[in-house]
Amino acid sequence: MSSSAKTLTLLVLGSGGREHALLWRLAQSSVVTTIYVAPGNPGMIPRDNNTGSQAELVALPQFGTTPEHFPALVSFASSHNVDLVIPGPEQPLIDGVADAFRHSGIAVFGPSREAAQLEASKTFAKDFMDRWNIPTASYANFTSCEKALQYIRSLSEFPVVVKADGVAAGKGVLIAMTLGEAEQAVKTIMVERRFGQAGDSVVIEQFLVGQELSVLTITDGFTHVNLPPAQDHKRIGDGDTGLNTGGMGAYAPAPVATPQLMSEIDSTIIAPTIAGMRRDARPFVGVLFTGLILTEKGPRVLEYNTRMGDPETQAVLPLVSRETDFARLLLAAATNCLDSVPLRILQDKFSTAIVMSSHGYPESNYQRGDVITVDPAFYQLTNTQLFYAGVSLSDNNELITSGGRVLAISSMADSIKQSVDNAYKAVKLVNFSRCYYRKDIAHNALENDTTSPAQITYADSGVSVDNGNALVQQIKAKVKSTTRPGSDADIGGFGGVFDLHAAGFPNASESLLVAATDGVGTKLIIAQETGIHNTVGVDLVAMNVNDLVVQGAEPLFFLDYFATGNLELPIAVDFVSGVADGCIQSGCSLVGGETSEMPGMYPPGHYDTNGTAVGAVLKKNILPKKLQMSEGDVLLGLASDGVHSNGFSLVRKIVQHANVNWSDPCPWDNKNTFGEAILTPTRIYVKQLLPVINQQLVLGLAHITGGGLVENIPRALPDELQAVVDMNAWKLPEVFKWFGKAGNVPIDDILKTFNMGIGMVVILKQENVAKVTSLLESAGETVYKIGQLQKKPSNEPGCVVRNAIDLY
Repeated sequence: MSSSAKTLTLLVLGSGGREHALLWRLAQSSVVTTIYVAPGNPGMIPRDNNTGSQAELVALPQFGTTPEHFPALVSFASSHNVDLVIPGPEQPLIDGVADAFRHSGIAVFGPSREAAQLEASKTFAKDFMDRWNIPTASYANFTSCEKALQYIRSLSEFPVVVKADGVAAGKGVLIAMTLGEAEQAVKTIMVERRFGQAGDSVVIEQFLVGQELSVLTITDGFTHVNLPPAQDHKRIGDGDTGLNTGGMGAYAPAPVATPQLMSEIDSTIIAPTIAGMRRDARPFVGVLFTGLILTEKGPRVLEYNTRMGDPETQAVLPLVSRETDFARLLLAAATNCLDSVPLRILQDKFSTAIVMSSHGYPESNYQRGDVITVDPAFYQLTNTQLFYAGVSLSDNNELITSGGRVLAISSMADSIKQSVDNAYKAVKLVNFSRCYYRKDIAHNALENDTTSPAQITYADSGVSVDNGNALVQQIKAKVKSTTRPGSDADIGGFGGVFDLHAAGFPNASESLLVAATDGVGTKLIIAQETGIHNTVGVDLVAMNVNDLVVQGAEPLFFLDYFATGNLELPIAVDFVSGVADGCIQSGCSLVGGETSEMPGMYPPGHYDTNGTAVGAVLKKNILPKKLQMSEGDVLLGLASDGVHSNGFSLVRKIVQHANVNWSDPCPWDNKNTFGEAILTPTRIYVKQLLPVINQQLVLGLAHITGGGLVENIPRALPDELQAVVDMNAWKLPEVFKWFGKAGNVPIDDILKTFNMGIGMVVILKQENVAKVTSLLESAGETVYKIGQLQKKPSNEPGCVVRNAIDLY
């Protein structure tokens, strides 16, 4: 069918945000009647299929885009009279999908397998540029790890760039600042195989400095037209920090790409590339994506892609005027008559696309399955679009997250600043749990924007007062639920007050205040890596109130501190909700705290926390009662709920050594993932212990935290006594066996690190054992008689552990 056909049926291949943007733009064509998308995603097709155009959109989820699906796709296209196929992702093109359709006489807007080598192999691309004198960084290619390392060791200047030769979803480019980092980068790619077969060979090239630019060029192999130049944001974190991603946002046109610069890029890079491919008998048809860096010596090619970029497509396509029939334009390119359809670009317009991703992306263990909600006000916005990517349907037919990059929001306006502002306003109307997005999209353009006087707000520095206020409102009800006598548990003021008399301590001369402060430690990193934040708040309370109760004190009130580089409401709400749960379990009131947003202090998605608990105890009940302890006193152990909150630096080291992912099934708890099991919160023993303390049935308590049994029990003992603990008195939980075996941890070391299944130790007289055991068991505790006190021999430790052999 010619490009002047009256009607067209199209087939788009892919399921991401780029393909959604293509679908949206192609549906505006006056000649398109049906657009099939294989496999598509549930967000692409409106529930009522009302696209505002005549085109019918049909998803084909039964098809994939891997080579085994090519025959079925070709058969479908033939039987449904498809006029043009538009592959979106790179991998099907690299695998030869365009050849499969062309061999059956179906037009394809996309390069052949041979032409797609420009993206499939960085070695091929670099050699191509060298052959045709296209400006790029100096480089060397290697298929041998040892030779690559030898080459790196011969270099005198760093940094360098180490690239996996093949396709690695935008993540196979490592910048090495030193010789050591460069060696590790080569090993990561070629030995550890971080990027799979993409690392069969590497390209090591000169590190270039300058702003980056993306140019999308539509070509029929002879003629070409450039779409507005865009700037992408590859790094996950604000300020271009953190890991590489597939792209966190883009804007176009980039002001740095002046008409003069674009003319130079076109004449020295794009036109020679298209001509060179044709002369190499690999004519390029489709979209040539040229990734550039603007150095002091002029533009240089960083990479080629052989398809439209993501999220550049979401930013660029809104700038194509509706006077351009985009479907006819792509068909003209596919049938080698591109100059028959004009491309018109909106003048004096700017477009910004912001990607919203799942928490944990770009790591593989990002959060999935969260319901996506869109405020109805979003659909009242003008020149603003929502493009879905990593989404699926729940059993309740709700749109949920299923990918790292979940969606992109694109907005067009008369200036870059207005476009950015409009896009961020729209982002606030779309939500899913633990969503993440960069807050500085288009920062290069805005920093150099001279079209309007600068107005710097607190939000511009990265601090959102509105988010802080919203957090207070969202957690007020949960905090209120921690109210106890003596406190109103209200937050949002300048401080909390507490009435000791109302709490049951009317006589100040007979009472003592006791305070404890503590944090959660590196267990927080696991919460951040797994996206599970509602348990570490319990840990924070537990670490403090358990330290109070060992002194005989009843916890009265609690204050928390939450610090982050960027306040993400769902995370903060989950965390404070856990704090409130811990307060409820321990009977204390959450009277206040501090939420501190400090851009630049913490990397994206990270936070730190601390807590302070204050309690009271009657002087007669203060613990430990060391003067009353004697040889033969008994040690009772209360079971822990797992690792609790100590030893997590060792936990993370062993997990890394064992090559375990947090999303893997837990080897000792088949109901949970590894991450879920290890985040089981610290057990709180307060309400169970207070009755036996108040009846003066115990002599001392030891909270088993850092240092384990061997270092914590002696803290409650007089110098002349020694605790003797028998490991045969209880069954060692499987979690500790797993870590001990996986890390080959020496017994002495593990005893000083983990609680080994005992979270609290009670020291008491033999005559009180039966009563205390009964009271604790009726309160839900598992109680073991784990040892006794004896006179401490000289030069021996305050605690010895017997039968600690063959533990794992």
